[in-house]
Amino acid sequence: MGQLGKANPYLLQPLPAKMSEGNQSECDCKVRIDHSLNEDEINHVTSRKESAQECLKRHGIHCSLEDLPNIALLASGGSERAMVGLLGSLVALFQDDLLDCMLYLAGLSGSTWCMASLYKVPNWSSKLNEVKDDFEQRLLNGDVRFKDKLSTLKKYYRQKDNFSLTDIWAVLVISEIVKEIDNCTFTSQRSQHSKDPYPIYTVTDMLSRYDKLKAEKFVEITPHETGYSISGAFVDTSCFGSQFYQGVKIKDQPEMDMLFLQGMCGSGLADLEKILEALLHFIKDLMLCELGIMGDQASSGINQTDVHSSEAGKVLLTLVELNLLVLREEDPSSHIQTLIDSLKELDKEQKEKLITMSKHMNKKNIKEYTLYICSLHSCWNPKCIEILTIIGKCIELVTLWIWGTTYNFLYNMAAKEVSPSIFKEEKRRYADAGFDINSPFLPLLRKERDIDILLSLDFSETDPFESLVKTKDMCRDLDIDFPEIPEVSEEEKSAPKDFYVFEGPKAPTVIHIPLFNIKNCGDKEEIRKWRKRYKTFQPPYNGKRMDDLLEKAEMNIKNNTENLLTVIKHHILVPFINSQV
Repeated sequence: MGQLGKANPYLLQPLPAKMSEGNQSECDCKVRIDHSLNEDEINHVTSRKESAQECLKRHGIHCSLEDLPNIALLASGGSERAMVGLLGSLVALFQDDLLDCMLYLAGLSGSTWCMASLYKVPNWSSKLNEVKDDFEQRLLNGDVRFKDKLSTLKKYYRQKDNFSLTDIWAVLVISEIVKEIDNCTFTSQRSQHSKDPYPIYTVTDMLSRYDKLKAEKFVEITPHETGYSISGAFVDTSCFGSQFYQGVKIKDQPEMDMLFLQGMCGSGLADLEKILEALLHFIKDLMLCELGIMGDQASSGINQTDVHSSEAGKVLLTLVELNLLVLREEDPSSHIQTLIDSLKELDKEQKEKLITMSKHMNKKNIKEYTLYICSLHSCWNPKCIEILTIIGKCIELVTLWIWGTTYNFLYNMAAKEVSPSIFKEEKRRYADAGFDINSPFLPLLRKERDIDILLSLDFSETDPFESLVKTKDMCRDLDIDFPEIPEVSEEEKSAPKDFYVFEGPKAPTVIHIPLFNIKNCGDKEEIRKWRKRYKTFQPPYNGKRMDDLLEKAEMNIKNNTENLLTVIKHHILVPFINSQV
């Protein structure tokens, strides 16, 4: 919708930024320009390799730690389909005693919703059956209270310099999908996962995407560092979002929590109508809450602030409803008149301008009209009730479509490894990595991670090979080793097999498993029915739909346990044979 970086004369003025307690003194958090892995990740993976070695021994595969293949599991996006599909795949790996082979677990978009929930539980991979049951019950029966949404939205607005549409999307929509408000941070989880695969979340830098900067397009987020995987520019994850200058932190911002992370990773699923409807419900709940309070005060008389608050709420409610009517190409005239009548404090010039702007209302001019209403907040919110000011700001950000605004930790630096344009912007904008490639290959292809086998779980809605082809093309441009992906016919895209292996001379081996395939679904027509049943945009699953999807995902692993072990054995055996020649 809106264009990035454009100033708008109608914007509400934000509340004064509130600095956290640590802002008065500069901390030691500095930017690291280096391709090496950080020590904490190295220690975690080194320990994990011992678990992987023991796991392979249980399957009759014996090798030294030096010969042990480094295996990473990566999961594509795909909304709730990816969240549930990843859970089912992990459960099957656990039950077949293969999960301990995985050194890394990487995800983007919908699969990160599953990951964030799992990593709330210390050492989840050692007790996955119980974790799965709790997870499933929460998705089916969980509920997020309006009070919790309200307090979280206020917290984000009060504490952040860069309140954006991602905050709104996370609080109002993502919380309803994952059925919780997860305020855990990476710092609070760092010592709790010694027995789990090392997690990597992936987002895209939208400004790099617009500037066609391939190396700085993908950003990895791990428990310890966040940054540009290919360029090798990182900052401690606890400081990601804080304000930096020339590589040194100069001002704290609150540490990113898991709810915001899930909102940022899953923002590619955002839909204008869906957000407007969520805002509509939120404002209605706010007004019902307010009316309840006013009812309690009826015996002693309603004070003037409550009256103004109620009137301002109606203005915002009408404004959101008006946007929905225009979006759906329905007649908005009654709502336009209601707005004009509600804005009683308008002077003659303002009223005439509003009437002029109201004529021939359509999708092209509703944006300017909405922003103008928001700029008149002193008329519809004369007492400047904080929550109403916040909602007005939310409507602005929806209108402008501003996502993931975050301080740039590379601002005003200089490093030959990074594209110069990255250093010029004080802020960056991060969003769903599925905008570019719907699978998190790039972070795992860092040479320092030395991955031998990539187990790719594809939860895409249509072409299950698209992410492979796009990754191959990007790797060619960035001079990164990746196996050749043969051209796939349209017939096979519609009816894929359940197990593919792609290899190259220097590249890691890629095992690719499409969610719906001829093995677990049947013929092309059955696959089409399953894809239609599990669309990317649809209401949350009921118990039957969730169980059926879990079963399909589990089948993909259980049907291929021996195939997975064969690939692993091959990876150990071939180098050994070559060394003897």
